[in-house]
Amino acid sequence: MKNLKYALLAAGFSIAILSFSFKEDLFLVSKNLDIFASLYKEININYVDDTNAPQLMKTGIDAMLESLDPYTEYVPESEIEDYKLKYISTQYGGIGASTIIIDGKLFINEVSEGYPAYKDEVKAGDQVVKINGIEVKGKERSQISQLLRGPKGTPVDLVMMREGKELTKKIIREEIKQPNVSYSGMVGDGIGYIKLDKFLENSGQEVKDALLNINKENPKGIILDLRNNGGGILQEAVKIVNLFVNKDQLIVTQKGKNIEKTIAYKTQLPPVSINVPLVVLVNVNSASASEIVAGSLQDLDRAIVVGQRSYGKGLVQQTFNLPYNSMVKVTVAKYYTPSGRCIQKLDYAHRNADGIAEQFADSTMAMFQTKAGRNVYSGNGVYPDVAVDADRLSPVTISMINKNLFFNYANQYRKSNPKLESAKAFQISDADYAAFINGLADKDLTYQSKTERLLSDLRIEAEKENKSAEVKADLENLKYKLTISKKTYVATHKSEIKRILETQIVSRYYHEKGRIEQSFQYDKELIAAKALFGNQPQMLAILKGDGNYKVIGKPMKETASVD
Repeated sequence: MKNLKYALLAAGFSIAILSFSFKEDLFLVSKNLDIFASLYKEININYVDDTNAPQLMKTGIDAMLESLDPYTEYVPESEIEDYKLKYISTQYGGIGASTIIIDGKLFINEVSEGYPAYKDEVKAGDQVVKINGIEVKGKERSQISQLLRGPKGTPVDLVMMREGKELTKKIIREEIKQPNVSYSGMVGDGIGYIKLDKFLENSGQEVKDALLNINKENPKGIILDLRNNGGGILQEAVKIVNLFVNKDQLIVTQKGKNIEKTIAYKTQLPPVSINVPLVVLVNVNSASASEIVAGSLQDLDRAIVVGQRSYGKGLVQQTFNLPYNSMVKVTVAKYYTPSGRCIQKLDYAHRNADGIAEQFADSTMAMFQTKAGRNVYSGNGVYPDVAVDADRLSPVTISMINKNLFFNYANQYRKSNPKLESAKAFQISDADYAAFINGLADKDLTYQSKTERLLSDLRIEAEKENKSAEVKADLENLKYKLTISKKTYVATHKSEIKRILETQIVSRYYHEKGRIEQSFQYDKELIAAKALFGNQPQMLAILKGDGNYKVIGKPMKETASVD
């Protein structure tokens, strides 16, 4: 009885403290809102120049949310539709064509097969001059999107230039659906392949449909490609994992400050493919829901992860409606894979003196174990079981891309070659490659390599220390050698230049599907995955945590960052 008395007193004391804390929090919120409202009013009334009240408010809101993390954001009414298209829905009313701005001019970049622009023979490389009678020169990207998009069944009048001739087209908008699964099918050697680009509405069903079609071919292995997939809806990730694991398996747990934000997600249905060997491809741009799928399948020993370390976003967001049809997306929780690890890379709660969020220290990483007892680690993303070195474009290739040299040549190639027999096996001939390179003679390929940037910094430091005269000759000699070296870059990086050029050319004939199929012949991660399926003992060894293969163990601190 005495113990019960003390327990009740302790409980009452705890409730009192919580009640006081809650009231204090409410007081601080109310106090600061009063200060902010008064400040906002005084500035709008008394500031010497005219102020834009809505913009002033949005600037204040954005700055406040930016101090939290990059994913907590305010969405005004004017941006709601763009937000839904980016984070929720894959459908909109439009013509099915993407555009690119080059030297202030608007060009058709790619046409989606089967949609209005394709049916009306709009082609990549066409210059768009007017949309519904409105000159597009000088327009922002958002303004152009607003002109092209609209309700299904409404017309879009385009004035375009093609090879010096003016074209006019009246195109009727349709409902454009950007699929989550951009490609699926067999990729040789009895291997099924599914490329998932995002986790928006219906992505789980799209993967299921693709998987059911692949299962008809009795595959000996399946590849789920999550490279460059920035994520999306958490529940869709759970549905996708459910396709490969049994019912009632814990997939992910989100834990927030508020108890109602702590939710454990389990599989709800029988699987579609439980026994076929599975490989998941990831890279540094695989984030969020992609990491939930890759991390949980790794923890459950259901799949081998191949590629590079993933992005490291272990945060969950939820949207809340605000007055006047606006909303806010708030980070409400962190998520944890079945083993209990959180793969969040950056520590937004403890920024450095410059306000920059840094990676969690190696010493804070904790070890967890998969279902079969393999060691995995928290922090810094999902590390692959089999690591494949990433392709990194050279500065000269990046310069060519930025200057749209591939885009322009592919358009010319399409004009000169009406047909292309095959997408999968296409390779540009040596003669055509030479023609492309020769065409660069009068093009500006200037860029600054990392070595040149370091040389420039060294020159500045030498001047600061009054040593420029002493090292001038050495610096000039090094600069000369770098200039000579840059002239050989085009030859040195022929393979990557050729690969990107081929991709651009194929897309002019076979659009996105053809571009993906053509890339398979150079895809190192895909080739590594297919090799695994050909060596079942090696796959079993990896899943047991041993074997002769290239495997990432406890991660070392990396200097590169994509954030």
